[in-house]
Amino acid sequence: MERRIGSCIRKTKETDISLTINLDGQGCNKIDTGIPFFDHMLDGFARHGLFDLDVKVKGDIEVDSHHTIEDVGIVLGKAIADALGDKAGIKRYGYFILPMDETLALCAVDLSGRPYLKYQADFTVPRLGTMDTEMVREFFYAVSYSAAMNLHVKILEDGNNHHMAEALFKAFGKALDMAVSMEPRITEVWSTKGTL
Repeated sequence: MERRIGSCIRKTKETDISLTINLDGQGCNKIDTGIPFFDHMLDGFARHGLFDLDVKVKGDIEVDSHHTIEDVGIVLGKAIADALGDKAGIKRYGYFILPMDETLALCAVDLSGRPYLKYQADFTVPRLGTMDTEMVREFFYAVSYSAAMNLHVKILEDGNNHHMAEALFKAFGKALDMAVSMEPRITEVWSTKGTL
């Protein structure tokens, strides 16, 4: 099977980002966004999704974390779409419920070509490290729309805010890994429409 690798570069007045993802990797990564907690979240996503992820960002973090995190989401979504190509033979759907101590997170993915985000997570602190907690939703929104995926992320049991964020990112990695995995019984796109 040909390795599925996607790349995207985005340069604006606010951010300069280069990102490559290998969907058939081993969870190896090099991540430098300038926001250590966000690096930690992307590391959890890549390691638990078994994606090789290379991310290099120069962003206006002296303003705040917004532009960097949102733009990384846009670039990641485009790279995932690039790596998937026409999506022939993939399982398309993926889901995972991930426990992290007292916290329980759910993620469900449909690589349908129709972007939609359903998000439910109530953080009780404004930031984790230098990452604003409201940016967790903005990240998933950007990924879902730029990758054209239906994405549901939800905290089923809350608790420590670090655990909640980390559980969401890891659950997303596990669910996406399932959705992009190949189904050996089919070779075409798994849709009654014949396209995704």
